[in-house]
Amino acid sequence: QMSILNLGTYPPKQCGIATFSMDLRRSLLKNNCDVKVMTVSDENYQYTYPSEVLFDIKQNNKKNYTKAAKFINTSNAAQLVIIQHEYGIYGGEDGDYILELTRRLHKPYVVVTHTVLPQPSKHQKHVLNQLCQNAAAVVCMTRKSAELLSNLYEAPGELIHVIPHGVPEFKKQSTNLLKKWYGLEGREIISTFGLIGPGKGLELAIEAVAPLVDDWPQLCYMILGQTHPMLQKYEGEKYRNMLEDKVHSLGLQDNVCFVNKYLSDEEIGEYLYMTDIYLSPYPNKDQAVSGTMAFAVGCGRAIVSTSYAYATEVLADKRGLLALSSEPEELSQLIRSLLMDEALKTRLQNRSLELGKSWTWVNVGKQYRNLFKQVLDNNYISEEHFLSYGDRK
Repeated sequence: QMSILNLGTYPPKQCGIATFSMDLRRSLLKNNCDVKVMTVSDENYQYTYPSEVLFDIKQNNKKNYTKAAKFINTSNAAQLVIIQHEYGIYGGEDGDYILELTRRLHKPYVVVTHTVLPQPSKHQKHVLNQLCQNAAAVVCMTRKSAELLSNLYEAPGELIHVIPHGVPEFKKQSTNLLKKWYGLEGREIISTFGLIGPGKGLELAIEAVAPLVDDWPQLCYMILGQTHPMLQKYEGEKYRNMLEDKVHSLGLQDNVCFVNKYLSDEEIGEYLYMTDIYLSPYPNKDQAVSGTMAFAVGCGRAIVSTSYAYATEVLADKRGLLALSSEPEELSQLIRSLLMDEALKTRLQNRSLELGKSWTWVNVGKQYRNLFKQVLDNNYISEEHFLSYGDRK
């Protein structure tokens, strides 16, 4: 049984990487791995963590990273460390405090990259380059990210592994029964879910829905999820209020619904299976990963999306409809084409589900376990080689 330590954000903190860390841990436990957790927390929040959390790094306390490395080196809790990487979750310029930890680490680590920018600043490139150079393996979630890691960030090609974003094993449910249960019988449902904040493109989505309600008066666009806690702390509900004002100004009160709560996997599954069209309107073309789109694929939804990096790769081979621009008019036209063509919607659902079946956390966990075993076997061989070489000297 491998003993592994996962480093990153973790529930009850509400963010995508925290959820990913928890889901990855659960999948590895099912694959005969013992997984403990090291968290990174904002100093202004006090979290009550579960028992698997052994050490908490205060994000902006540089000395904590040195202490964390010492803890890992002297602890029996980990043969290998997983570092969940996103620039914003670690302290320092572009999260460079994480390098303080890796420089002192005496155990192999695997980097899981959640953000691979095609046009990084010089320092952003340096941070990820250093992290990859000293890693035992580097994981990314798309082929495009793998190309960037190799060609731009100069990560050694033999270290790079593409493992898709995992999704829960959602229980398949009847769309019509769910609509009846939620009081939405007979309505066409479009949805977007996730933590809400600027950069999600929800204002574009609302503008895209507006021209459709004349022809489909029963259409309902559901914006699912609460405002990102960090955004709420500094700006309150400024963004959500702007969205609600836009809904009123366009006269869409009967056609746009806000579900303002943090959703469990069970709730996400119900909302997604109730959804006729999943809308992913992110305007940032460089977005390398979208856990929310991965979930929609896992549920076999018909997807309309802007052409950001992750969507372009995932929805290739006619798995979804991609808008070339981030203009609401183009998104509106793509939605319209699905509302008018039930056969097209069904084809997209089937193609999406075919891919989504291979993305369940059970399958993804096996891929991570095999990678970790390979890393530890190689590390053991290199240590044995080093010792025998030392004996000969």
